[in-house]
Amino acid sequence: MKKQLLLLGIALLSIQFGYSQFILEGEFRPRAELFNNGFNYRYQPATAAPAGNLSGREGTDAFVGTSVRVALNSTYMTESYKVYIGIQEVFRFGDRTQISAAGNGNFRIQEAWADLKLSEFWSFKLGRQPLSYDDQRILGGLGWAQQARTHDVGVLKYKKSGFALDAGYSVNTLGDNIYDTALLFSYRNLAFAHISKESEKFNISGLVMNTTFQNGTDDKSNLLTAGVHAGAKIGKLGLAANAYIQSGERAGAVDVKGAYLLSLDATLKATEKFTVLGGVEVISGKEDDSAPFFPLYGTNHKFNGLMDRFYVGNHAVGNGLVDLNLGASFKVGKGYNITLKGHTFSEASSDKNSLGSEIDFVIAKGFKGYKLVAGYSQFFESDDFPNPAGNPEAKSTQNWAWAMLILKPKFLNTTKE
Repeated sequence: MKKQLLLLGIALLSIQFGYSQFILEGEFRPRAELFNNGFNYRYQPATAAPAGNLSGREGTDAFVGTSVRVALNSTYMTESYKVYIGIQEVFRFGDRTQISAAGNGNFRIQEAWADLKLSEFWSFKLGRQPLSYDDQRILGGLGWAQQARTHDVGVLKYKKSGFALDAGYSVNTLGDNIYDTALLFSYRNLAFAHISKESEKFNISGLVMNTTFQNGTDDKSNLLTAGVHAGAKIGKLGLAANAYIQSGERAGAVDVKGAYLLSLDATLKATEKFTVLGGVEVISGKEDDSAPFFPLYGTNHKFNGLMDRFYVGNHAVGNGLVDLNLGASFKVGKGYNITLKGHTFSEASSDKNSLGSEIDFVIAKGFKGYKLVAGYSQFFESDDFPNPAGNPEAKSTQNWAWAMLILKPKFLNTTKE
């Protein structure tokens, strides 16, 4: 009887899959990291020191930590809709004893959304989902972080002949007791419109986004972020530029007046195996009547050096940033990809204090069914910011090393080739 029921179930699934498609895939991504000071330091103006000095910086002894992302993702598609459900747990080696009966509390629904096809060119995507646009400077999926980033939002989409329009609004509760605004830029509501036009050699897009923060029971702040992203390919030269402004109020009714971010990046493919990288980014700092620009919900680890010293949950009250960078990417041996990049950082304020420099090295190798990636970063402290007096733990040697395995097995795929 059990065998007959199993055969019947398989037959029903076969019939169902004849009218739809189903994908079940997973991810296993452990990452070991060596932290030795420096990584994700918080640069802030000191309250009792000249503007720009560090406050609250603490050194740490070197230690190794290993975190793991484990995910199971399912996609179900028909002619009229697509449903995606992703479950995930992020854990650290040693965060649970061997015989513990409970988990670490990090198991969750990472993504859950439905994309409804309204017509040939229109669709509506609703649920918990990543928002990722352009180079991910303002809105990004934050894939580097093991937990990644998602939003609870509905997005109306239009796409035709290289032109696309996305208009979204967060579906957070309208109650007063919403996200903990003590967390950096946690919002109550989010509304945005992103418009883009792409061609083979040129693309341009515009973003307008209003973020509402809950300051208290009856008090809210609204911050407007708007700008453009453009990219072009001219022979072997690739160019990408950003220009964004912010005005309004941050959480806590902090005024923002004309804060800005400007950037230009270039890639020159010298040969099939060697590419030169270079760029500059300027982010405005605090002024007498304005808070600094902050890139909000982007994949900030991708920018301003891999040691996450700027704008990764930090530097929100700093004197801005000027990042000049130069590097190269090249292929060696049998499938090895190496990237070497150097940054020099300074404040965007009138003082132009140096914030130090950084060198990032990344090596990647793809294998059959998995990928290995590793890196090393070294930060060189500026003389403008010496180690705080009386703090022997603050050391000048600041580096970070890491190695990561990426496995994405496909357990089931009924899509037709």
